[in-house]
Amino acid sequence: MTYLVGIDLGTTNTVLAFAHDGKGAIELFSVDQLVAPGEVAGAPLLPSMRYHPGADELAPGELQLPWNITDVAGVEHVALGRLARALGAATPGRLVASAKSWLSHPGVDRMAPILPWGAEGDVAKVSPVAASASYLAHLRAAWNTRFPKQPLERQQIVLTVPASFDEGARALTLEAAKQAGLPDVRLLEEPQAALYDWLYRHRANLSEDLADARLVLVADVGGGTTDFSLVKVDAKDGEPSLTRIGVGNHLILGGDNMDLALAHLVETRMAEQAGEDATRSRLSSARLAQLTERCRAAKEQLLADDAPDHVTVTLLGAGSRLIGASRKTDLRREDIERIVLDGFLPLNAAQEDAKRARAGIVEFGLPYASDPAITRHLALFLRQHAAAAREALGLPDDGTLPVPDTVLLNGGVFRGAALAQRLVDTLTAWRGAPVRVLHNENPDIAVARGAVAYTLARQGLAPAIESGAARSYYLLLDGETQGDKLRTVCLLPRGTPAALEVALAGRSFALRVGRPVRFHLVSTIADSGAPPQPGDLVDLDPSKVVRLPAIATVLRAARGAPTEIPVRLVTTLSEVGTLDVHCVAEDGGQRWQLAFQLRGEDDSEAPDEALPLELDAAIDKIERVFGTRSKQVEPKEVKQLRAGLEHLLGSRERWTTPLLRRLFDALLARAKGRRRSVEHERAWLNLAGYCLRPGFGHPLDEWRMEQLWAMFEGGVQHHKDSQVRAEWWTLWRRVAGGLSTESQLRVLDDFAFNLQADESERGRRPVTLVDGSEEDMLRVGASLERIPSAYKAEIGEWLLSQIDDIPSAGKLDARASARYGRYLWALGRVGARQSFQSSAHEVAPPEVAESWLAKLLQLDWRKVEPAGFAAAHIARMTGDRSRDINEEVRADVLRRLASSGAPPMWTAMVREVVELDQAVETRLLGDALPPGLKLLG
Repeated sequence: MTYLVGIDLGTTNTVLAFAHDGKGAIELFSVDQLVAPGEVAGAPLLPSMRYHPGADELAPGELQLPWNITDVAGVEHVALGRLARALGAATPGRLVASAKSWLSHPGVDRMAPILPWGAEGDVAKVSPVAASASYLAHLRAAWNTRFPKQPLERQQIVLTVPASFDEGARALTLEAAKQAGLPDVRLLEEPQAALYDWLYRHRANLSEDLADARLVLVADVGGGTTDFSLVKVDAKDGEPSLTRIGVGNHLILGGDNMDLALAHLVETRMAEQAGEDATRSRLSSARLAQLTERCRAAKEQLLADDAPDHVTVTLLGAGSRLIGASRKTDLRREDIERIVLDGFLPLNAAQEDAKRARAGIVEFGLPYASDPAITRHLALFLRQHAAAAREALGLPDDGTLPVPDTVLLNGGVFRGAALAQRLVDTLTAWRGAPVRVLHNENPDIAVARGAVAYTLARQGLAPAIESGAARSYYLLLDGETQGDKLRTVCLLPRGTPAALEVALAGRSFALRVGRPVRFHLVSTIADSGAPPQPGDLVDLDPSKVVRLPAIATVLRAARGAPTEIPVRLVTTLSEVGTLDVHCVAEDGGQRWQLAFQLRGEDDSEAPDEALPLELDAAIDKIERVFGTRSKQVEPKEVKQLRAGLEHLLGSRERWTTPLLRRLFDALLARAKGRRRSVEHERAWLNLAGYCLRPGFGHPLDEWRMEQLWAMFEGGVQHHKDSQVRAEWWTLWRRVAGGLSTESQLRVLDDFAFNLQADESERGRRPVTLVDGSEEDMLRVGASLERIPSAYKAEIGEWLLSQIDDIPSAGKLDARASARYGRYLWALGRVGARQSFQSSAHEVAPPEVAESWLAKLLQLDWRKVEPAGFAAAHIARMTGDRSRDINEEVRADVLRRLASSGAPPMWTAMVREVVELDQAVETRLLGDALPPGLKLLG
């Protein structure tokens, strides 16, 4: 017997529904889970939460489940589900929540152990992918315990995702399923699943129930995301025919944001009641998370039909003062109306679009939507799909906003009747007539049930929705623009059915075997007029596209094959719901899948602009000096290679990232030539590091770094030459951002040896361990941003000890000034609140940064100018309280910056969240970034 299974992997809850293959009603699976220490019970909702208890917090056996499996995230002791939620509400800093929101956050490495965000060092951490996998693995274990002869991995599984998830987030969701032992799943968009549930429940009378409907809006507002979809309803042979015609862009906006807004209000009230300055007594990130959970429970009580006038919110103290230091205040119904209803669901009579801000709220590390008003995002969504909506409704193009005549509300937020009614009232006012509401009997379980109904529909046993690709996908054409528009060619039009292979007509590419290849893609959720056809040239507004991670590969071929292979691109919306792109040899003999780059970086840059015509001549110069067939060249010519390249290509400060990477590729292909002489090695190291800086930010930089890193253990050929040694360490400092954590730790070993080894140890130095001056080592060591924060704390303490040894009495001589400059630059880089190269969780802990600032404040910043520069970076405001220093220390730093006459940018970066200007950024990095390359920091 085979079961049809639907899984809603939600931000707040995970739900599993199932049906017997081809027959029987859709049922909910009761998930066995811990509800109290040592107590197991079944429930249809598994809270999507993990709790990592302290060493002696729970007795042995209190986490025992009816099965014995190892946690897929690798944590020895962990509670999932209802017990995790209860323990997390009582103890701050140990709860993993909202992992799903992190899956769509490209600003961090989503496969790195970063959750719980802001937790202390003794708390085990897991990645967003592993956390998501652990909820699915729990379902699998519970199912297999109950149905041992029908294991979950052998059933037909549909896993739901937000319609707005991009290709990266979808691929990571599939990776989580794979880690959970569920390698064969199909993805379905959550709004569609919710509508499938409604269709299945009304299948007997569907013609009557949808008789007057022309256009259905599915508004799905869950714990972490807001998702909109439009479904057109036609009549065919007397039966309704449904077609999904539009989806919205991704919004990290939902119930979590509402709870957080209430927590900020309660935090301020608690501080005022205690007679404290609210800005100076902010809760820690872990305590704020605890308060947010309390506010969620209070919000649900105040939104209930029989809601009280107020609910008391209590925040327990910490440690031995658990009770005595507790605080409490009231949340009132008018607070809910003002903050939740008017703040998140304003009536928006003017039909205003969502307001754009430079940056949204950053809390718990997540970049929430900058405009919290769901109804403004809805107005923008309807405008984006106005042409298709008017066609579905039969309305003329008179410039007014086309409003759907029918709405289905889904997601936990709409359990609150007041919230559901407010959205209906808004649509009714916009439309000028009542909007019909399709009754959703239980928003918590509708998506999982609908995922099963979807599979039944595929078998012809339930009503279906025609969908296909939710977006149109385009290939950006390098070097081609049309005014301020992006010149693109259509790869896959919106609405293309799944499993239909679409070839890009009229475009072929000559790809070199064994060399990297990458393409830039963008997507749009709406098209002006009819969707384009594959191969059509289309000019797109940059503000209306979503840039996807680059797709890339390195082509491999059999020995003896041609070095260049003509290929064409073939695109498919896969059966599991993801975008597949292949390079297919024109002779049909081979095909290579292009993989999305998902790890660590947000690859959102523009495509390569036109490269200079002199590039070939520049590569010829590199070939002459380093090539295998090079003639004997004089040392003077080698020394003048950089000047010769600048003569051809212009000043190197203006070399763009695409040009720099082409030059690096040329140098890499001729790397063996660097060993010919001292001059060759100096020139190669200098140019290679400059052309690959900062080691990331351009497609296939990860591959380039792998090739470069393979040279590290070999060291340099001319190790007795001081300039070769300096160029070696300059190279690794410039590209440090592209090194993995393991590689950075390896560089750290050499850093420590060169700075701390005694004479006897230096005598045993291996020849491949390149010596380095103190200045070179400080610059390299401070650039290793991915090393664990404990190492950063150790480096910072050593730097401060060196600073303490500098004589500070009287006027500073040049030597003392230079030492201050070196050590303080390195300290500012090591202690910076905003990482340039790595995930935000890898910065030095705020309490360590505060202790360093206390010592810096003892210096005279007028006399020691680098002290203010270092302090500004260590105190920089990020908006994320797990990284930010406390407000008292911030105020001290601001006063000192003002009194020392520091540049306005230094003060601004401490006072508020700002982007750095180029001068400050260049000083901190040690190099200007290539033109057109912008770091997230």
